[in-house]
Amino acid sequence: MTAYVIAHLQEAAPHPEIAEYMERIPATFEPYGGRFLVRATQHEVKEGAWPGHVVMIGFPGIAEAQGWWDSPAYQEIAPLRSRHIEGDIILVGGVPEGYDPTSTAKAMREALSAG
Repeated sequence: MTAYVIAHLQEAAPHPEIAEYMERIPATFEPYGGRFLVRATQHEVKEGAWPGHVVMIGFPGIAEAQGWWDSPAYQEIAPLRSRHIEGDIILVGGVPEGYDPTSTAKAMREALSAG
């Protein structure tokens, strides 16, 4: 099942370490089957507030995403970003093939009526 690394990063002033991070990051996730899906593109906020940028990297599975995050190659460059850009980063598994939200709603309704 596909997994994702999603980052909500705040605005940051340009810095040579950020440029180095951006140059080096693809080589850290490519061995794990990772690829950029979203990279700080323009976005339109529909509800709430979402200042800054969104970055999303897709992986074949959660094990690959975790392997990349914990890898020596990524951990070596992570401070280049974290010293200059604040943000929130999550690793999340995708839904299985054929996921149907109506079955989740049905289970919720059954639990509500039983309680």
